[in-house]
Amino acid sequence: MTSSLGPFHTGAPDGDGPGSLSVALVSEHASPLATLGGVDAGGQNVHVACLAGALADRGHRVTVYTRRDSRDLPDRVALRDGVEVRHVPAGPPEPIPKDELLPHMAAFGRYLARIWRARPPDLVHSHFWMSGLASLRAVRELGLPLLHTYHALGTVKRRHQQLADTSPPRRIAYESEVGLGCDRIIATCRDEVVELGRMGIPAAKIGIVPCGVDTERFTPRGPAAERGSHPYRLLQLGRLVPRKGAAVSIAALALLPDTELVVVGGPPADRLDDDPEVRRLRGIAREAGVADRVRFTGGVPSQEVPPLLRGADVVVCPADYEPFGIVPLEAMACGRPVVASAVGGQLDTVADPSTGRLVPPRDPGALARAVGELLADPEARAACGAAGRRRVLRRYGWGRVAAATEKAYCAVLDAQPAATGVV
Repeated sequence: MTSSLGPFHTGAPDGDGPGSLSVALVSEHASPLATLGGVDAGGQNVHVACLAGALADRGHRVTVYTRRDSRDLPDRVALRDGVEVRHVPAGPPEPIPKDELLPHMAAFGRYLARIWRARPPDLVHSHFWMSGLASLRAVRELGLPLLHTYHALGTVKRRHQQLADTSPPRRIAYESEVGLGCDRIIATCRDEVVELGRMGIPAAKIGIVPCGVDTERFTPRGPAAERGSHPYRLLQLGRLVPRKGAAVSIAALALLPDTELVVVGGPPADRLDDDPEVRRLRGIAREAGVADRVRFTGGVPSQEVPPLLRGADVVVCPADYEPFGIVPLEAMACGRPVVASAVGGQLDTVADPSTGRLVPPRDPGALARAVGELLADPEARAACGAAGRRRVLRRYGWGRVAAATEKAYCAVLDAQPAATGVV
């Protein structure tokens, strides 16, 4: 299945660009200001923050709308020049798991309609299905163009998690409503396009623009985290939830002598002992006889992530499924080889064998074999790291991603009635 933008269309737009646009990014649960590593704070937060900044670098004015989850938050926060975050009053001003936010999306949409009625943006770009639902109701009332990025699909989550899926029962129906009602879908990988086709979304409505990575912050140059006493180090980074596959990494570690595993993510370090997932994983490590070789750091500030990646011999990304997966890009940008499960967006980002290895999900033996081959061959690790860095620079820098996103914006604006144009 193809789309009019084509897979990995990350070239700059034709001509001199559209001038300055007023862009509304709607990200109901994933604030660009959030601390990363929590259950509901991960790649989408990074994506929205970096896309907003990269669009501002191209001269656009960006406002990010996210739900107020604390009474202490100001109404508006300047994230950087050209980017403002607005906290939307929708539901109680306290943390709420994202799977429990749906009842508050009507209030979110009414707020957007009220704000945009007074001062409409040129276009709206919603992120995640509930943002799309709230945005769709507002743009229908006001006649604004809407683009949507799913970040994850309910059909995939239900297929993999089955009875453990805590999504609202009507999630998939609402995702179809958003896909059919918006002007354009910006998918992040080829696997997502196939999945959307199964949902009945016309291919002509879909373009592919991958997620990006900050290639100036994630770089092979710079300090590396201090190493322990073991000859080799594996690193797993991300939200500490079962589907991310840390249990698979721990099981694989039992087959990899002289190797330690550092697991980055989850609650702050001082709350690790109370976290159910940490307790579960520690139990698995004890049963596997590797508890002394597994270290949990908890969630870390973003500035600590590049040194942690540089300090690893191999970065493992063994998720059961992965809608896109930013960690492989961050690792490759730091010149580290990646061993990832052959699922979702990782099928596009990790080039096997040049930048790392792709293995079946939920297979500790396959993960251990792929990692072991790289640990035994320093030259292969170095070659994978260098190739990964080149691949990221060629395809995934935020400047390229923003240029491709802008081109999608322009295509939608060009199709609008003449009265709805650029500033």
